[in-house]
Amino acid sequence: MVETADQGALREQLVREANRLVPLGLASGTSGNLSVRLRLADGAEGMLITPSGMPYETLRPEHIVPVRFTGPGTADWPAAQLPSSEWLMHLAIYQARPEAGAVVHGHPTHTTVLAIQGLAIPAIHYMIAAAGGPGIRCAPYRTYGTPELSQVAVAALHERKACLLAHHGLLAFERDLAKAMWLAREVETLAQQYLAALQLAAATGSTVAVLPDDEIARVVEKFKGYGLNARAPTAAA
Repeated sequence: MVETADQGALREQLVREANRLVPLGLASGTSGNLSVRLRLADGAEGMLITPSGMPYETLRPEHIVPVRFTGPGTADWPAAQLPSSEWLMHLAIYQARPEAGAVVHGHPTHTTVLAIQGLAIPAIHYMIAAAGGPGIRCAPYRTYGTPELSQVAVAALHERKACLLAHHGLLAFERDLAKAMWLAREVETLAQQYLAALQLAAATGSTVAVLPDDEIARVVEKFKGYGLNARAPTAAA
């Protein structure tokens, strides 16, 4: 495995962000995983990804696993290390979406509740535009760590940067890790708001109000030159 000179900083960033997953409510225990795209010194594509089954409080930069992409859906890594069980899903996103620079996967409570029911998140708030369009889809259930899960996840991410995974959790990507973490937290907030809106609608005999597609399209365009594109991610006011 040939490594780039700046890999140390990326490893440290992955450790820092991994330790935010539980406090942010994006994961519990050893669930969840993070990765960043990596171009190796010899020009090959790869990624750095959190290891399998390691408590975040014990994670160190040297535990982060370097993975080399060897072909469609294939990769290799150092024999002494074991990447996250979801490495294949991360790989599939990088290979399908050239704009993806980092991937976040977690099991946040509100998003996962919706995913258990197979529910997508409609355009209940304009901030859904941060995920790229007027709704956040829920991919059908497939066993974790399998090519089948990778396939349905990539399909649910068509023209989107986040999706739900049925009976599983949340998946989000962005151009860098800080923005991917921000987006994952925004999707969890949207899920919490949607669940509350569903409860209120049921109690009042009404329906959940949804913004029209053309309005979300306008917001998507506005976000291209607004705080979501800034170095420090900022929500719209």
